[in-house]
Amino acid sequence: MLATPIGNLEDLSARALRILREVDAIVSEDTRTTMKLLARHEIRKPLIAYFQYSPPRRLQEILEKLKAGQSIALVTESGTPGVSDPGARLVDAAFDAGIKVVPLPGPSAVAVAASVCGFGADAFHFAGFLPKKPGKRRRMLETMKALEVTLIFFESPYRVAALLDDVQAVLGDRRITVCRELTKLHEEVWRSTVSKAIEKYRREEPRGEFTLAVEGLPAEASEEEDLHPDLKPDEIG
Repeated sequence: MLATPIGNLEDLSARALRILREVDAIVSEDTRTTMKLLARHEIRKPLIAYFQYSPPRRLQEILEKLKAGQSIALVTESGTPGVSDPGARLVDAAFDAGIKVVPLPGPSAVAVAASVCGFGADAFHFAGFLPKKPGKRRRMLETMKALEVTLIFFESPYRVAALLDDVQAVLGDRRITVCRELTKLHEEVWRSTVSKAIEKYRREEPRGEFTLAVEGLPAEASEEEDLHPDLKPDEIG
């Protein structure tokens, strides 16, 4: 499992570069993105596409190569494989088959958002991409409502406005740090409130990939709800 840059190609570690040059093949979620990275470093290796809709036989083909003694690097489209990524299925199957799995750490949008949000990252809850359907998305948010740790989400530019609406409706107008296009040319990191983020993306079209860090429920609010279990949040105080 080899982490690759989430934007800036200079973020590839020396160890990752060495391993990419040494392995027999590379399993990639998006071979086009991986080809650009390899071309930058003049690396030529067989690429095996493995993504969300790959047929089951592709997984078996990769496992057979590993059982035959080949060394294979698993990379996602960007960042750390296995995190909101179909590579987790391959890792699971490799463990079940008794194949050694070695993690090679590196860039992660989750870690970047947690470190830069300013809410504290001693503990956080990473929810990845929430369901596309509004009803399911809100039900998922309801399960996080009482969490006192920072909440981190991935979202596309096409659904980020809807997600923000649901966050405000379910969690309230909390502080939020919006990370857009992390480490890329048009990177943007800013902190405000959920309501102001909603206003911003009503005025302008969201662009790029988003990682959102939402402040957890303040401990004081949690204590208030414990003292008044029969009251709705707007009836407390």
